[in-house]
Amino acid sequence: MAQLERGAGMQLLEIGAGGGALTKYLMEWGDVDYKAIEIDREKVEFLINTYPSLKDKVISGDILQIDAPFEGRFSIIGNLPYNISSSILFKILDWEPQVNEVVAMFQKEVAQRIASGAGTKAYGILSVLIQAFFKVEYLFDVHEKCFTPPPKVKSGVLRLTNMHNPLGIDNKKKFIVLVKTAFNQRRKTLRNGLKGMLPPEVLADKIFDKRAEQLSVGDFVLLYKMHNG
Repeated sequence: MAQLERGAGMQLLEIGAGGGALTKYLMEWGDVDYKAIEIDREKVEFLINTYPSLKDKVISGDILQIDAPFEGRFSIIGNLPYNISSSILFKILDWEPQVNEVVAMFQKEVAQRIASGAGTKAYGILSVLIQAFFKVEYLFDVHEKCFTPPPKVKSGVLRLTNMHNPLGIDNKKKFIVLVKTAFNQRRKTLRNGLKGMLPPEVLADKIFDKRAEQLSVGDFVLLYKMHNG
C-alpha cells in the first residue's frame, strides 16, 4: 500500500476484496473515497458484517461487467484473481482515461510479461498494450509462503502509472486489434502476419521483415499510424 500514491480526496477502487486482508488497512484511510468490488456473495456478506462501514462501499458483482465505479479519475489496488488478471487489464485499458494509477499483485509470470521489453520471450500483447499507456514498474516478488494455504505459483506486484497517452493513439480498439493480430502469429514475419490488415504498398516497408517480438512499443504505434494514417 505504501507504493500507492495517496492524496486527500482521491478515489480508490479495490479489486477482489475477498476476506478483507487488504481492505482492513484501506478503510483506515479516512481521507480517501474508497470502494471495493467482490464477486463472491458470501465474501461480500462477510465484509459487510465484519466491517459495517463498508455497507455502501462494496460492489457485489463481476469486475469484467461493471461500469467505471467513479465519476472522474480514480486509482486501483488489489490482489487480482490470477485466472482473469489479463481480462482485468483489458478492462483497465477501457477505463484508462479515468485511471491514475494501478498497484496490483499478479501471478509472477504475468507480472513479468507485462513488464518485459522487446526481444524477450515474455514480451507480448500485454507488454505492448499496457506500456503504450502506462509506466510499468515491477516492485517486488511475493513468496507463496506469504499465503495460507500457499499457492503453487509465485506472485509479483506491479505499479502502473498513467502516462496520459503520450504516443497519441486516437483509437485504442484499432490499436489493440493490430497488436493482437501481430502476436497471434508471432513466428511469422509481420508481413505475413498482417497481410490481411494492411495494403501491399505499406507492407513493402522493411519493418515488416521483423517478427512481432522484435518491435518496440513505439514501433507498434508507428505501424498503427501507418495503418490509420
